Amino acid sequence: MKLLRLFPDDSKFRFVRWRVVTFPFSAAVAVLTLVLFMTAGLNFGIDFTGGTLIEMQAKSGHADLAKVRETAHAFNAGEVEVQEFGSGGQVSLRFRTQPGGQEAQNKLVAEVRKTFESEYDIRRDETVGPRVSGELVQAGTLGVVLSILAVLGYLWFRFEMNLAIGAVIGTLHDIVLTVGFFLITREEFNMTSIAAILTIVGYSLNETVVVFDRTRELLRKYKNIPTEELLDLSINHTMSRTVMTATTTALSLLALVLFGGQAIQGFANVMLFGVIICTYSAIFVSTPMLIYLGVKTSARAAAEDKADKAMREAAQRRSAAPTAG
Repeated sequence: MKLLRLFPDDSKFRFVRWRVVTFPFSAAVAVLTLVLFMTAGLNFGIDFTGGTLIEMQAKSGHADLAKVRETAHAFNAGEVEVQEFGSGGQVSLRFRTQPGGQEAQNKLVAEVRKTFESEYDIRRDETVGPRVSGELVQAGTLGVVLSILAVLGYLWFRFEMNLAIGAVIGTLHDIVLTVGFFLITREEFNMTSIAAILTIVGYSLNETVVVFDRTRELLRKYKNIPTEELLDLSINHTMSRTVMTATTTALSLLALVLFGGQAIQGFANVMLFGVIICTYSAIFVSTPMLIYLGVKTSARAAAEDKADKAMREAAQRRSAAPTAG
């Protein structure tokens, strides 16, 4: 039985030559991300800015999340997160820190209690202050940094130095563009977003390693073809697998975006964007970057040595020529 192919096995598309377009595009987005990060900043959620957490238990044993969410938004208290947890109709509500300090927070809690007390038992309410939020920011940042260092260590042992550096550049590129997605769309950045970024790091590494594994094999097999042609060959050889993986993952995430509900909407949006960016990065960024990192076939190395030798001989002839006058 013939296997399904979303990309021809014998394709000879020249992906690497598009670096003259993709490199400036990625650089422009990275600069825009930096500018927005320094000026507008991320749209931090309750996890990072602080706020009020209220947990309720439905008296009937079943919570109507749609109704609870609609009622919570009617308080006009800004962004509110409504989630069901555990079993038996347990619901949590998270409100942002209200203007007016503790008095405003207490007033909001009292209003929530009064509104829901007929159908729900209020089990717990607490306020998360700026100090706790700052600790969450530090913990989340530390998690991302440690994951990048772990990726760097893995790549260092898995590949030669040039290939490892290319894979790290591709991973950092994907993280920067994902942060840019948060900055441009103003998607709320919370602890779920940290989980999404860490997942994207893993997906980016997976996509890059697949192409680089084939690149390493072809470097040993073909020694007399130009480096650009060899890199195109490695991308084309793995393109069917790349397209299949990206398509199936994207379709699953698209279903979550369309039908997953508000609770996981943000996570699904970021992950769908991440899959697209990681696929783009593995093909048009990290692989072409190997040209500038010194990865070359024997043919290219010989051509460069020949050119260098010719330049040295020309320089020697010029220096040995008698000066006029």
